[in-house]
Amino acid sequence: MLARISTKTLTAGLIAITFLVIAIGGVIRIYDAGVSCPDWPQCFGTWTFDVSEEDQMEWYENNPGYDDRLAPYSTFEIFTEWVHRLIAGTILGPLVLLNWFLVRRDDESNTATKMAANVSVALIVWQGLIGWFTVEMDNEHWTVALHLASALAFELSLIWLWLCISRDTNEMPKWIEFDPVLATRWKNRIAWLGFGSFIALFAGVFVATTGGANTGCGVNGFAESWPLCHGKLFNTIENLEDQSQIIHRWIVAIVEIALLAAAWVVMKEQDQHQHGQILRNWIWTATGLFLLNVVVGAFYIFSWTADSGFEEWLSLLHLLLASLTFLVLATVWLSTSVGTLYDTNVETLE
Repeated sequence: MLARISTKTLTAGLIAITFLVIAIGGVIRIYDAGVSCPDWPQCFGTWTFDVSEEDQMEWYENNPGYDDRLAPYSTFEIFTEWVHRLIAGTILGPLVLLNWFLVRRDDESNTATKMAANVSVALIVWQGLIGWFTVEMDNEHWTVALHLASALAFELSLIWLWLCISRDTNEMPKWIEFDPVLATRWKNRIAWLGFGSFIALFAGVFVATTGGANTGCGVNGFAESWPLCHGKLFNTIENLEDQSQIIHRWIVAIVEIALLAAAWVVMKEQDQHQHGQILRNWIWTATGLFLLNVVVGAFYIFSWTADSGFEEWLSLLHLLLASLTFLVLATVWLSTSVGTLYDTNVETLE
């Protein structure tokens, strides 16, 4: 029965499930439901999400060491955290272990493929520990950012594994078939672009999870609050936490300029190499996603009203687009290493 399971298909499914878990994590954040299950791995001492307000408050009385400032929670808020743990712990974790077992016993798997499988197992265990630690720390902003960073690292390990399996079975898809000369020239550039997009994402999560930081540049609409900050282009930084939004914007501006420059350069270089349009399309996609996300971030600032605050669904979309931009660039970088430049003598390419 196990022989019928395709590790390539299973790994692709794990990539999709992991992104779903990241998305649910974003829903948890916008509803401030990160500690709606204050204990771990249980939830108010039970294994269910249907906990009445009376039972919640009774549990807090019996466990005075837990933060109850946002309690009581609605059933939906508890459900988001509960289902997040359920998918990660009872679906994702076991399937990662099954995939690891299948890869290890497959004679076609080379050393790199087995290493990728080992890393995926190590990171899912690490992610579980970070999840527990985040709950124990009452969702401190830096722990939430660390939790997301670990989730993205785990997602990358699965993409790496999928690429390795595709290479081992000679099934590398055409849409990641890059010209070796162009891949050699762009590998480090893409790495820096990916790193920049990750720093922008990390800074954005820090802003979103720091009390008051979302209004750090004001809520007075176009120009005054975005793209300017309190009507100024540059502000003196006196408090990193309170002014983290303007720092985030500076980082975004730098990465945006770098991506636009990369999109222009790769357009000029594409015709000189075979499959040049494929790399161009990937970089253009990342640039387009990043620019779209800048617009989403602006509309999030504009959405503020005195009665209801921000439209938090825009914050969720902002997070997912930022994550997707990083994953696109990271996938390109991994593809050049695992596929295009694998066993290639780079010195002979130029």
